[in-house]
Amino acid sequence: MSDYKLTVGLEIHAELNTRTKMFCNSKNDPDETRPNVNVCPVCMGHPGTLPVINKEAVRSVLRLGVAVGGRLADYTEFDRKNYFYPDIPKGYQISQYKHPLVSGGEIIGVPITRIHLEEDTAKSTHDSQLTADSSLLNFNRAGVPLLELVTEPEIHDAETAAKFAKEFQLLLLYLGISHANMEKGEMRAEANISVSRSDLENSEKVGPLGTKVEVKNLNSFKSVEKAIQYEFERQTGLLEKGEKIIQETRGWDEEKEETFPQRAKEESHDYRYFPDPDLPKLFLSEIPEFGEENLRKTLPELPDEKRIKYRKLGLKNEDIETFVNNQAKGRYFESVVKLLDKKLATMAANYILTDVKRDIVASNVAGTIAMLNDSLISSRAAKDLLAVLPETETDVKKFAEEKNLIQVSDKEILRKFVEEVIKENPSAPAQFIVGQAMKKSEGRANPVILQKLVLEMLNH
Repeated sequence: MSDYKLTVGLEIHAELNTRTKMFCNSKNDPDETRPNVNVCPVCMGHPGTLPVINKEAVRSVLRLGVAVGGRLADYTEFDRKNYFYPDIPKGYQISQYKHPLVSGGEIIGVPITRIHLEEDTAKSTHDSQLTADSSLLNFNRAGVPLLELVTEPEIHDAETAAKFAKEFQLLLLYLGISHANMEKGEMRAEANISVSRSDLENSEKVGPLGTKVEVKNLNSFKSVEKAIQYEFERQTGLLEKGEKIIQETRGWDEEKEETFPQRAKEESHDYRYFPDPDLPKLFLSEIPEFGEENLRKTLPELPDEKRIKYRKLGLKNEDIETFVNNQAKGRYFESVVKLLDKKLATMAANYILTDVKRDIVASNVAGTIAMLNDSLISSRAAKDLLAVLPETETDVKKFAEEKNLIQVSDKEILRKFVEEVIKENPSAPAQFIVGQAMKKSEGRANPVILQKLVLEMLNH
């Protein structure tokens, strides 16, 4: 298959977590279980109703645009995307076509074509137990703000596609603009996939990118990767047999782990896009709070900035990714390190990830790490201490003393332990003496001092 080149472009939709819907004041609540309660005449498409743009949704997409290094539009407008389907009662979806809010930018080195804003559709349910030959529609989701990100067709392996989707989800979570839960359908991916021969002869026949096949509604990162890999193998197999790839839209069967044909692929002209006459044109440069610098001030520390910071602290890549992907754990790590010398960051990371199993205040963990670094406790005692420390702030040293966990470094006390062991085992080797003396100290002897002391005493 090395003679064939895979090319993928992704389209990812994410529902924004604004308080209200995109063009009306109906509640935006993804956790609502009762059907058709968060609705109004606007999102139900009643004749004569007028939409109003959700300002917070526009701000959210522009903040994302700044975060990915994209170009923010000065002029933008909303368009009607015309098609008939039961889940869009108006007979069209309000979207953006020629003038998206954001153009360009990149994530993990994959260039982005555009990021635009539109409204979500209703949710269709096909339940044969309830209705044998019909579908149920829930309009709670209809009209929810939906951003769509489109990449350039510059992904050439399934793993990178899945990694892009993961990083995009992480960015949405850091910005706080979407819950991006793929299981709930709050983030959905579609992949445009083509396979071409890497030789010029075939490129002239099918075009340098091959024939595009779209796989829709991939609802997990694993599905993104598996569907792309499946299509690569399917299309390669057809080309090997001299057969033609059909431009179409395909679905993904999670159980069979294979794609299946759904319909012929539509082109943009099929949707008869035109500017929505009910919505105003937006000149974003006239809105100061939508200026790039003002938006940049609202951004948190982003995932890549975290990675750079943690790398400077000396953390290994595995730990960096754990803290970046788990924001709560990352914040906890930073609150501990803030109380310590920066050179202890790697030690703190190790103990936080392996031994902190409860909600302990950062100062207690920092105090434990500091005592370990000062040789007041052993590494074993540090683990024991973290297992029993109170969750609330406490005097860690005093608590360790009460639990008899403070390390014994006094040479005279250690000398007595060693003398007892030598008296009981006069011809024992040094390592045996160290072990037995450690046992007599109930594991509290400073191992470095104890070892030196044993060698000194045996050599005299």
